Amino acid sequence: MKKVVLAYSGGLDTSCAVRWLKEQGCAVICFIADLGQGEDFQALEQRALTAGASKVYVKDLKEEFVQDFVLPVLKAGAIYEGKYLLATALGRPLIARYLVEIAHKEKAHAVAHGCTGKGNDQVRFEVTVGILDPKLEIIAPVREWEFKSREEEIEYAHMYNIPIDVSKKKPYSVDRNLWGISIEAGVLENLEQEPPEDAYLITKSPTQISTYPKYIEVYFEKGMPKKIDGRVYKLKDLINHLNEIGGLYGVGRSDLVENRLVGIKSREIYEAPAATILHVAHKELESLVLDRELAHFKEIISLKYAELVYYGLWYSPLKEALDSFVHSTQKHVTGTIKLKLFKGNCIPVGRKSAHSLYKKELSTYGKEDKFDQKLAEGFIKIWGMPYQR
Repeated sequence: MKKVVLAYSGGLDTSCAVRWLKEQGCAVICFIADLGQGEDFQALEQRALTAGASKVYVKDLKEEFVQDFVLPVLKAGAIYEGKYLLATALGRPLIARYLVEIAHKEKAHAVAHGCTGKGNDQVRFEVTVGILDPKLEIIAPVREWEFKSREEEIEYAHMYNIPIDVSKKKPYSVDRNLWGISIEAGVLENLEQEPPEDAYLITKSPTQISTYPKYIEVYFEKGMPKKIDGRVYKLKDLINHLNEIGGLYGVGRSDLVENRLVGIKSREIYEAPAATILHVAHKELESLVLDRELAHFKEIISLKYAELVYYGLWYSPLKEALDSFVHSTQKHVTGTIKLKLFKGNCIPVGRKSAHSLYKKELSTYGKEDKFDQKLAEGFIKIWGMPYQR
């Protein structure tokens, strides 16, 4: 009997995949990764066994996730198409690495996932597995089985008494981890319709929020967030804390028609309060301490870095090379950014760093001004010389 290690989330697709793989004559070993999604993992384990799994692995990967995946992306300033903070994309290469590890331990012939044939995650899983062990077979049940809709999958799950958390009235596909939540399907596929409030899980609607803003201070050390309002946190606890605060003030929602890797456009909504706050603060601190040429060039690198993560190329040589560049840019990214959280907005309102390149005596228009404005004429003539005909 063929052994298959399945990346199991406990959602509709993977729950159906367990039963379907078993019906194909496979012994299914499920792997559940705790990336901070806040699930009842005992219940998920039981659900996998109920669906037909022969064995279930559950691993707490939160610390590894935030240190080795979230932090590099934050330092890189990587945001896909200006809105997507890459939460789901970041979790996939980590999960895939453990799929390979467990497959080796269990002497499995194949690994499997519950991704659709039109999504990005199939690429992320399969490219990573192919890099780490090209000999492993990869099975994608959703690309092969007979179901044509999520409604049919729901009926299949009910037929085998597999407990699921979706219904025909609320058929959202949700992926959640510490860094953010991705939500798609159902009524969200109507581009003209505003996302209903029941689609959001951790953020309050800006219309339900107090008229008073919340001020917080985020302290970074060499690009890594260390403190909130002077209190030191471990990174995963700091992210949890900011998710809670940001969610209360409606920060971190985004609604994006994005360009998927497979060539189609899709409508996704996201919730990422902590990621939004930290990206805004980190970018603001970099604007204070990086010189103009480095800051502008890093924006180009940030764009490419985001694409590599989105495209499933976490373990590629280019990503590794860009990590070295990003690391070199962070040596002076130390300081404190004060932010105002107000009705869904995250606004920088204060900045402080020992490495600040801001010189008030050069910028001011007051009496402290030490800038020699007479030098400007010569500068302008030399600057414009190449363009005169």
